[in-house]
Amino acid sequence: MTPLYGLANLTASDHYLRLSFTGGGLLAGHPVHPTQWIRIWFPSGGDNLVQRGYTLVDPDPDRDAFDIEFALHAGPASQWARDAVAGDVIDATVMGSKFAVPQPVPPEFVIFGDTASLPAINSLLDAIGETPTRVWLEWQHESDRELPVRTGPKTEVTWVDRAGDGQSLRQAAESLTCSPDAFGWAACDAATTRSIAKSLKSTLPKDNIAARAYWR
Repeated sequence: MTPLYGLANLTASDHYLRLSFTGGGLLAGHPVHPTQWIRIWFPSGGDNLVQRGYTLVDPDPDRDAFDIEFALHAGPASQWARDAVAGDVIDATVMGSKFAVPQPVPPEFVIFGDTASLPAINSLLDAIGETPTRVWLEWQHESDRELPVRTGPKTEVTWVDRAGDGQSLRQAAESLTCSPDAFGWAACDAATTRSIAKSLKSTLPKDNIAARAYWR
């Protein structure tokens, strides 16, 4: 495991927090790519540790630096983030994230996520630039809809209410119409992600779908 060193606390909203880190050489030998993530090990009572996956935000290997964004809720990771001050140290592990934007770039992307996967979505939007993209994002708190989404000139973002345990996201996927060679990407809670992936498979080739449960 590699120790991360905290540099700054950048509050994005009352339910969302961005922290800056130096990586302790974490990025050496691990080329930066969209949606790249690591496991961070958080204290959880006594000598116990729990691991949670987080996307690297604006990774800069030359400076050995990156940010992490925390969607705050009850739990050891959120509590650590709330209490963190500059100079704090925490261990992290690279776990083999390998996603790459398909080549040639598909004519359209359809993306489904929430505030937990927003950092990954933003890194993907940065990578695909002016490719036509539709994004459905699930919000829980009113302030969520003020979080920055890195839209391009051909990006359409729809925020949907989390009420109904992902029902709005699932309905969006079920009623989706898109190019048969579009690329579908989904990262939400486990049940919603499975449902969206099933809907996408009825519309798109298997190789044009990336889906990962980000939380339970």
